Amino acid sequence: MRAEHERRVLAGLLGRDPRLHAYELGDLDEFFWPYTSWYRRGEAVALLYHGARPPTLVVLARPEGVGESAALVAELAPVLPARLWAHLSPGVEQGLAGAFRVVSSGAHLKMALTEPDGLAGVVAAGEVLGRGHLPALRELYKVAYPGNWFDPRMVDTGRYVGVWAEGALVAVAGVHVYSPAFQVAALGNVTTHPAWRGRGLASAVVARLCGLLRAEVEHVTLNVKADNGAAVRLYERLGFRRVAEYGEFDLRAVGC
Repeated sequence: MRAEHERRVLAGLLGRDPRLHAYELGDLDEFFWPYTSWYRRGEAVALLYHGARPPTLVVLARPEGVGESAALVAELAPVLPARLWAHLSPGVEQGLAGAFRVVSSGAHLKMALTEPDGLAGVVAAGEVLGRGHLPALRELYKVAYPGNWFDPRMVDTGRYVGVWAEGALVAVAGVHVYSPAFQVAALGNVTTHPAWRGRGLASAVVARLCGLLRAEVEHVTLNVKADNGAAVRLYERLGFRRVAEYGEFDLRAVGC
């Protein structure tokens, strides 16, 4: 295991499977790079993202690479923070056994927009949001999506869009990752006010955002809980397809 500081090396490894590694590729962008630490063992890569609290560990692999990725996190465990959130491919968490108490928050899906013709049947809608809209965004998330992870800096990308009604923001779609330099984006923080659900607003804002992103990046992706059937069906109708399954975990060092 070694620390890796060369973006060129990391981009080469992660770029072999950009739909699986869209988040990590996005974090190579200068916008995120200062908040990251990177490690690798052979072709296995681990990202420790410090821009969230608690920090987030991301180690993803296809089935044939799980063994090497599990070995990587086992070697990395002694230098990790005592409290972490983690995104891990199935089986990778075994490398943390004994060092961390690993509590699963369930299976999640990685999806990518591979059949964009699905967007054609949706009336896209949404105004591009900026810093001045942060109070309205926070108010909507408090009501409609409490506990979501929202980095206000991402609004500066110009890739948050929202629909207004009766003077209030009632639907929004944004990004967790956006990097034209690395040709990836990941949708995030998509929600609709409870009083306005069932009217197609989520589809409208996602379609609007995807239209903006497709003009700038090759890979438009997202993460979603596997048991969130309504959201999965919505994304599938718009042309997203399942790329991989992964787990999200709460990690606490044994003895802490």
